[in-house]
This record gives sequence, C-alpha cells and structure tokens, in this order.
Amino acid sequence: MNHLWAPWRLTYITGPRSDGCFFCDAGRGADDREARIVGRSTTGFLILNRFPYNSGHVMAVPYRHVTRLDALAAEEAQGVWHLVDVAVRAVERAMSPQGFNIGINVGIAAGAGFEHLHVHVVPRWVGDTNYMPVLSDTKVLPEHLDQTYDRLAAAVAGVFDLSSS
Repeated sequence: MNHLWAPWRLTYITGPRSDGCFFCDAGRGADDREARIVGRSTTGFLILNRFPYNSGHVMAVPYRHVTRLDALAAEEAQGVWHLVDVAVRAVERAMSPQGFNIGINVGIAAGAGFEHLHVHVVPRWVGDTNYMPVLSDTKVLPEHLDQTYDRLAAAVAGVFDLSSS
C-alpha cells in the first residue's frame, strides 16, 4: 500500500467549522498568511485554494458576499477581473506554467458548498496529469502550500499595484 503525505488535510478534517462564509471570514481576517491571502485590493482579494487542483491554484474573491455575477457592482466586477489578471501574471512569474484553467463558481452546487462567488485560476503544465488521478483517484502536488504562499505573495506584492482595483 502506498501512502501520500498531506498534513494540511488534518486541519480541514478536524478543524473548527465556521457558521459563516469562509470567504467573508478570510477577507475580514487580520492574518493574511494564515488565511492564505496573497494579495488584496479595494474590492477583493486573491486567496490560495487550501485543497488545490494544482500547485499555484488561486481564487479571486470580491469582499462583498454575492452569489451571482449580476449582483456585482460595476466596480466590483472590474476589480475581480483585475485580480484574475494579477493572479495570472503573478503565477506566470513565480511558477512558469504553460497555461491556465480559469473558471467562475456561481451557486452552492458549483463551489464546494460556498455560495460566495469566486473565480478559480489554476496553472497548468504539459504533462501535469498522469496515471495517479486516473488509476488511484489521487492528485500529487509537488509543493507545500506554505512554499506556494511565499512565492505568490512575493510575486503579487513585488510587481503589481492592487490598490487601484
């Protein structure tokens, strides 16, 4: 039997559950590293996915709790797309992917139980899918979230001005 080490999953399994919205709680929090927020703007933030599809998987999230695209004010919609652009550029600089999957989660069925609208930015590399997910329903991530956080937070902070979005 093969064992894969994923120590961050224990926090998810045994950790406390918030009665509120995970994204709202993260956006209001003071400790960006603990929340895995790699960048903030005036209308939203970029947050690492704690259970990523690939290393570098980040989400653009508006601060305001909305569940539909048409509920975003024009400034918020523009701000979310600016965050997506910042995420793509920062991940390109920090991790050199060969492509991206970008998708919007709208509604509780689309967002792993989160109704708060968010946009996924998932870096992709040629050959990043192998036999593990197909044969053993297992995804191997080559980098710990702490290392990914450090790389992306530095790329966002060092290159991009988020204050205008």
